Amino acid sequence: MTAEPLHFDPAQGDSRAFRDALGRFGTGVTVVTCPTATGPIGITANSFASVSLDPPLVLWSPAKNSARYPFFAAAPHFAIHVLGIDQADMCKGFARTADCFDTLDWSEGAHRVPLIEGCLSRFECTKVAEHDGGDHTIIVARVTRVSTRAGKPLLFHSGRYGTLSDPS
Repeated sequence: MTAEPLHFDPAQGDSRAFRDALGRFGTGVTVVTCPTATGPIGITANSFASVSLDPPLVLWSPAKNSARYPFFAAAPHFAIHVLGIDQADMCKGFARTADCFDTLDWSEGAHRVPLIEGCLSRFECTKVAEHDGGDHTIIVARVTRVSTRAGKPLLFHSGRYGTLSDPS
């Protein structure tokens, strides 16, 4: 039995209902990292998208109310790490705290950007633009280097983590 659809104006309605509706869109999961004066930081984000192949551009959108926001808003260089299903613990760790690096295999790349090893893809980036996006900032960056490997992605849908199933 299919539930009746819910219709509402998100500007007037329940913000939880709007968030739940957005959660129906399954996304990949990333960890974005950047250097700071006191060491590397990271944050879990699913607000990542490709923008352009030529030039190679991507975007991500940090929340302005995050304690880590000022560091990412100020970072001219950062890395976006696309996580595999085997990296759910890392995802949850960076969702809670900025400094989960002590349990990871990582190194410093160009511009002191922390680079986590073993991700499905890693995009080393230089910020080229930022735009106001309400309670988030949309950061557009040029990809300067890519690392990639095969594997099953870590996905997020309706508040839960999972991966793709093999087709029948």
